[in-house]
Amino acid sequence: MHVEPVEIYSDTTNAAVMRYPGRHFPGFLIQGDSLYVLCRRADEVCASIGRGAPGFDAANELRNALWASLTHYKTVLVEHQLPLPFSEAPLT
Repeated sequence: MHVEPVEIYSDTTNAAVMRYPGRHFPGFLIQGDSLYVLCRRADEVCASIGRGAPGFDAANELRNALWASLTHYKTVLVEHQLPLPFSEAPLT
């Protein structure tokens, strides 16, 4: 881990906008628990569309991108011995 200053344009809860050093444009910070919810919702959308149906491929591409981001997030937290801010228990 390292500490660097960032430019914070908005620190609104679940809608932080900040610029990382060396980047031209600001980014949007998504909290880990919110990212997990987006992943689960993307799963639901893909399931409701159904494999092979129109729109499924685009939805599945979006779902895969979200899950890849979540996997990276979880890897970083594990590397730094930080707890996950969500439970991965199956939904009932």
